[in-house]
Amino acid sequence: MAEAGPAGREVIYCGVCTLPPEYCEYGGTVKKCQEWLEKTHPALYQRLWSPAEAIEAATASLSLAAQERAAKDAAKKAAKAEAAEQKQAEKRAKSVVTIKRIERNKRKFVTAITGLEAFGLDLKKVAKDFGKKFATGSSVTKTPSGGEEIVVQGDVSGEIEEFLLEKYKEIPEDHIELVEDKKKKAAAG
Repeated sequence: MAEAGPAGREVIYCGVCTLPPEYCEYGGTVKKCQEWLEKTHPALYQRLWSPAEAIEAATASLSLAAQERAAKDAAKKAAKAEAAEQKQAEKRAKSVVTIKRIERNKRKFVTAITGLEAFGLDLKKVAKDFGKKFATGSSVTKTPSGGEEIVVQGDVSGEIEEFLLEKYKEIPEDHIELVEDKKKKAAAG
């Protein structure tokens, strides 16, 4: 008879913070995690977060002053997480993706894309996607202002705008700006 190996264990991961639900309280999005868990796994939610039991179990061994401090800390942490989330949303609303066509010499161009990091995109992954899509060189470079931009070889500014709107739905169309950097020729006199 063959001996059976160890049985596998199914682990549930939070759809918000990607931690196991038992550890969601240590992330910054506790409220959202609780809402997600309540919708998707109500039995597990009841076991972990049933309001009265969870609070009683957590604070049973604490003194009255320690309980008050714990409640204040929890409220402060929740407010801080909410403020950070709101700040991120405002930043995203103000941010603009700039696609700039830059002339190098004669008829050679490069296209520089800035402002993608505000939408939570991984620039290296996006640069790789550009390289594959347009069959050209594409890289992430530092800007003098301290940010990062993606530089794509060739004049692909129009196609990049279409590609961004098609593939990355989190970028609104009105947040994309096309800019052309042309060297002006001296007027013939």
